[in-house]
Amino acid sequence: MKNIAALALISTIALVSCNKKETTKVTKFDPKTGKTITVEVPADSVAKVEENPAIKDSAGIFKQTFKLEKGKTYPLTTYQRDTKTMTDPKGQTMNGTSESTDEMSFTVNDIKGNIYDITLNLIAKRNSQTAQGKTIVVDTKLPIPKEEDLKMIWNINRALTGNKLNMKMDTKGNVISITGFDAVYAKVANSVGTIVKDKNQKESVVASLKESFNEKVLKDQFTKNLTIIPKKGAKIGEKWTNSENADAQGKIKVTSNYILKSVGNGIAEISVTGGIPKKTEKQNQGEVTHSLSSELSQNGTIKFDQNTGWITNQNISVKTTQIETISNGKESQSMTSVSNSSVMVNPSGK
Repeated sequence: MKNIAALALISTIALVSCNKKETTKVTKFDPKTGKTITVEVPADSVAKVEENPAIKDSAGIFKQTFKLEKGKTYPLTTYQRDTKTMTDPKGQTMNGTSESTDEMSFTVNDIKGNIYDITLNLIAKRNSQTAQGKTIVVDTKLPIPKEEDLKMIWNINRALTGNKLNMKMDTKGNVISITGFDAVYAKVANSVGTIVKDKNQKESVVASLKESFNEKVLKDQFTKNLTIIPKKGAKIGEKWTNSENADAQGKIKVTSNYILKSVGNGIAEISVTGGIPKKTEKQNQGEVTHSLSSELSQNGTIKFDQNTGWITNQNISVKTTQIETISNGKESQSMTSVSNSSVMVNPSGK
């Protein structure tokens, strides 16, 4: 019996040993303490990281580069959802929601030295608005809307999609050039011509498109979306700040504060906070004072694939509050507008 008991004990120990999972250590930033911590996680939950990844550590400093493969296609779908609530002086509210999706992808045709030759595929566009229980949708993957005022938008969007642009980008994420716009402008002009017969109106539509869809605009957009970590690199837990104009005059700045939260498990994760501090402007006309206060706050995360450097997901919440008040010193009336937005990149990758 003793031998049987001993055998049973050995079998139990062997079973426990076999079932014990291997673990590995992951270093990350703890936002509660502001310190860098090391935690153990199951080894099978950690993605494989190449020996020489695009986002890698050198003496504790992580730098972002790109290691894309020839013949592969990388997604870049942007999505934004805005829910706006307006409250009038009597306390009555009105709600509205709008959504927009731009679906693109990047196919690597060739790699020469540190320069990528890329085809930018403009795949699809979708816009929707919901107010007072009614929703209108303009989607290039759906047939042309029946509403006359939506047909123009659908035609322009449909002419924009299905096109290809050529992009040159280096391994550090610097967009060198984007070409092929003239063919897109011609396609849009032809599409608009089927609805608008007036030559000046047609030229006006194309001119407006050229202002919002050109090399500079796309360069700025891709620079903002594709590379976040500073060129000098960043440590785990390190904070850096960028600011950009929120108005044409450059008087109002949107500040974005970034922290490199973690690099490991195949993902580099960055947290985002900041916004526009509350600002109030007043104008007096006799006894009447008109004031307008506004502020913006943002909070979220951005994730990059550690091996390739490509963005896998962005999910940022943005809240904008605006209060307009008119007062004569005795009475005042206020109109409040609150907008809650979700700004995402590759939403399916979250």
